[in-house]
Amino acid sequence: MSHSSAEAPTTPISAIVSDLDHLAAEVMADWKVPGVALAVVQDGKVALTRAYGQRDVEAGLPVTPATQFVICSITKSFTASAIALLHHEGRLDWTRPVRDYMPEFRLSDTVATERVTVRDLLCHQSGLPRHDWVHFAGDRAPSEMLGVMRHLELSRDIRTAWQYNNLCYNVAGLLIERLSGRSFEAFIRTRLTDRLGMTVGFGLDDLEASDEAARPYMMHEDTRLPAMRLPIRTTAAGAINTSVTGLANWMRLHLGKGEFDGERLLPAALIGELHAPRVYNTAPGHAEFGDAHYGLGFQLNSYRGDRLVFHGGGWPGWGTLMTLVPDFGIGIAVFTNRSPSEVPSTLTWYIIDRLRGREPVEWRARSRKQRDEFIAHMQADKDAREKARHKNTQPAHELAAYAGDYEHPAYGVMSVREQDGALRWTWRGMFAPLMHRHYETFELPEVPDRLLPDRLAITFLTDRDGNIVSLSTPLEPMVKDIVFARLAAGDCTDPAFRARCVGHFKSGAITHRVTLDSENRLVLKPDYQPAYRLAPEQGRRFRIVELEGFVVEFRGEGITIDEVIFHQPNGTFVAQRVEE
Repeated sequence: MSHSSAEAPTTPISAIVSDLDHLAAEVMADWKVPGVALAVVQDGKVALTRAYGQRDVEAGLPVTPATQFVICSITKSFTASAIALLHHEGRLDWTRPVRDYMPEFRLSDTVATERVTVRDLLCHQSGLPRHDWVHFAGDRAPSEMLGVMRHLELSRDIRTAWQYNNLCYNVAGLLIERLSGRSFEAFIRTRLTDRLGMTVGFGLDDLEASDEAARPYMMHEDTRLPAMRLPIRTTAAGAINTSVTGLANWMRLHLGKGEFDGERLLPAALIGELHAPRVYNTAPGHAEFGDAHYGLGFQLNSYRGDRLVFHGGGWPGWGTLMTLVPDFGIGIAVFTNRSPSEVPSTLTWYIIDRLRGREPVEWRARSRKQRDEFIAHMQADKDAREKARHKNTQPAHELAAYAGDYEHPAYGVMSVREQDGALRWTWRGMFAPLMHRHYETFELPEVPDRLLPDRLAITFLTDRDGNIVSLSTPLEPMVKDIVFARLAAGDCTDPAFRARCVGHFKSGAITHRVTLDSENRLVLKPDYQPAYRLAPEQGRRFRIVELEGFVVEFRGEGITIDEVIFHQPNGTFVAQRVEE
């Protein structure tokens, strides 16, 4: 049975403030959270704003209700609402394929490419898993991430499963720009946040320029550290920053079914569409919760029988939660400048329980027990990782043989260099020593104070002649390892060397003619066969583009090239230079 907020039996927030203050102090200490801001909406009004602790520990600055936090994925509720506005105005139909509005949109699967709708983007059912390392490095603009999506493996068929995806929300942000003729930021401001009296920013530059910015903190094992400065480039998926005072008005708009201070910003029916459960997400982890679903930019669940519409946000240094209990007119926002922690959820469930006149569940004790068990188990996990290594193995090659640049069309170029008898790895601004783990697998260290795929395993792969041709690494756990192909290097990339390879080479009765085309690329033409293009590989080796697994190697003394070695699946063959 649902209640309207007008008739709902609820306790006024004023009755619980001192108990809430006491609980906040306790859970902040449990989780070493420096600062918390919270806001409670009740019966259409902002009933409470509260601030605890420090927004900047080093400078000794306090949190206030006006402190700006990065709200992370709560941003998705703004993006979905903006798409809803465009849908309402007839500028897009969210049931239609994305390619109707953005012809260059591509996924690796042709059916998904043609059929993924705008609404599929918003409820995470494109078939694409997270692939978050495509954007984590923070070195790409939102528009640059659109083109690489065609090179990302899908893990499910379209509309068969919920798979959270920030890259799809990035596409939604680009759609807003294309169809509105404004930047994403300008559209959100003029159509939504300005009309709600919200002070918002989009990214770390905006945050740091604000008068009262929180500073982020993170944990390394059980030690709190300042978090790395890590921009969120998928702007429409998570980059908004605001205060709890600002977000309270966003909650009022959604609890008011699209109306705010007597002005209608969104039709009530559209709010219903945004809040409707669409894709099954997960079974409940605790008895108090129902099955979880995702709507459009909102998560849906029930808590002790009460319907919830909510969204959390997490990023290194930031942990946020916005929760609506629409049938009782309750909205709660909790922002923290430390991640990850159970502080937002512990405070939220406590407030809901008290406002609904119930005995609160002991969430603090439950989450503290989980945290203690996790910390206690850290050493056991380290020991297990160490035990999994095969001891006393050696790399199969000299370290210099691994050095090179390795490319994936979506993930970019990983570089490996030999330096002072060790391997050094770099990738899109990240860097670390590469340590031998076992056999042909190396791994990155764990680095707490800057962005790195900690303990990432990197395995080098060879062709049948033992030449290192690629590396593979599990950057996205839902699909096969991501394979980076080794980029050409050595004499084969030198135009002068390629010119010396031109000529006739004879093997038995067959003559192989090697020429240069108009773009200075080598072409091989054996008797009675078509012409084949030779693509530079490594050293003096070229691969035959049209024949998988066929490699041609040019050899000679000094500057003279006097023989060609054919490395083929059926053996190795030699052709000697002959006069033309």
